[in-house]
Amino acid sequence: MRTTGSREVYRNPWIRVREDDVEWPDGSTGVYGVVEKPHFGLILPAERDGFWLVEQFRYPLGRRAWEFPQGTWSQGSGGTPEELARAELAEETGIRAAELRHLGHLDLAPGLMTQEFDVWLATGLTPGPTAREPTEADMRSAWVAETDLAAMIRDGRFTDGPSLAAYSLLLLDRH
Repeated sequence: MRTTGSREVYRNPWIRVREDDVEWPDGSTGVYGVVEKPHFGLILPAERDGFWLVEQFRYPLGRRAWEFPQGTWSQGSGGTPEELARAELAEETGIRAAELRHLGHLDLAPGLMTQEFDVWLATGLTPGPTAREPTEADMRSAWVAETDLAAMIRDGRFTDGPSLAAYSLLLLDRH
């Protein structure tokens, strides 16, 4: 596959969409739409046989959703993946972690977008104040026992794809 041209079709502070003119291996041509978003960090804050989760309204879904803390740098900010993980954990939950262990790096939706994410296990947790962005004003956090998390997954109350992928990395890490 070869790119023969590219044009931006949409941009806002959080996302860029482009259309690429492509030539497929058989010589035929077409258009491939690509969503560009910055990489993010996802954190599994673990203590006492459970995890700290966050719940917030997710506009595209039209409902509230539970997930592990996650996010990207705000525009104009930056740092290492570990610094991002620490910042997001503190921002969304108020928790500071004595230790962060990298569990893996994943692609969010490689057939559609450029966004990737790092998964971190946070331990040695200490509570503190949150620093949520205005878009996170309705967010809440709660500690959930791992057995309850498993029940939430089974009955469809915990459906965030990146969170589920991150949890699977943790399960693999344990074996």
